[in-house]
Parts: sequence; structure tokens; C-alpha cells
Amino acid sequence: MIPSGDAPLPDRRPALRPLPVVIFGSRWLQVPLYLGLIVAQGVYVVLFLKELWHLVTHATVFDEQQIMLLVLGLIDVVMISNLLMMVIVGGYETFVSRLRLEGHPDQPEWLDHVNAGALKIKLAMAIIGISSIHLLRTFIGVGNLGSPDNTGYTQAGVILQTAIHVVFILSAIGIAYVDRLGQPVYGDRH
Repeated sequence: MIPSGDAPLPDRRPALRPLPVVIFGSRWLQVPLYLGLIVAQGVYVVLFLKELWHLVTHATVFDEQQIMLLVLGLIDVVMISNLLMMVIVGGYETFVSRLRLEGHPDQPEWLDHVNAGALKIKLAMAIIGISSIHLLRTFIGVGNLGSPDNTGYTQAGVILQTAIHVVFILSAIGIAYVDRLGQPVYGDRH
């Protein structure tokens, strides 16, 4: 007989044995790690404000190339901060507990369909973006090779940095391909 009224049925899930309870509960050990990343993000905010203040107060003495390098540094800090947010929010949601943001106007769109595979791809893309900024800064600084104020870039260093960037791109493609292989195939097969 089905009970009448608006009272929900009691939850009838079987109780977990002690070892699975401990193993499943160990996910909460990640919380201090995510809190530490929030502190690290605070450090990046301080770094961003310091660099922004340096740019604003010295803008008249910098040439266009120096301003461009400082702005690229600011963009780099923002992209690393975005990476931190993806790891903090996505990692907590995927590996620790639901954030229960459904219906919240500020809920990130990507959080609706986050899983370990999607999070890896997003992180790989963010790392490629950060690497791109570093590579662009290097290419801009290469023009100073051989000048008295040498930036420290060598031809071998530039080639190595470019090779590392290409490896990041190939790794992201590989991660996306492997993730796609694991996705179910929809549609009729004849």
C-alpha cells in the first residue's frame, strides 16, 4: 500500500560497511587542499594589484613594448586565477560534494556538465592559454637578444619553450580524443 499525503517515502538505501564508509569519507581530506588554493588565489590578487599599480604609476616612462609585456603579465595572472577557480569549483563538485548551486544566477554554465574528463580538458585548455601568453612574452622579448639589457632569452631557450607549448597542445588533443573514445555513441548503427 502506498502511503497517502505529502510525506516523502523514507530513504531505503542499505547502510555501508565500515571500510567503504572510511574510503568514501576520505574525499573530505581534499577540502584543505581546495582552501589552500583559495589562499593561493588571494596571493595572485595581491600580485595583480601590485603589477597594475606599477603599470599605472609608471605608464609615462614605459615604451609600448614594456607596457605590452606588463599587460600580458596581468593577463597571465588572470588566466592562472581562472585555472585555480576551475580546479577549486570543478574539483570540489566532482570529487568531494555537490555545491547545490542549481538556480543560482551566478552559477557557471560549465558546472552543469562537469565531470573528471571534462575538467581535464578544461584544465588542459587553460594551461595552453597560459603557455601561449608566456610564449608571446618570450617572442616579444626575443627582439632584445644581443642588446645591453639582454632579457636572458637564448635561441635554444625559445625553441625549447616552443616545443613545450606544442607538447601541451598535443597532450590536450590526446586527452580530448581519449575522453571522446569513452563517450557513448548515440544513434542507430546499421
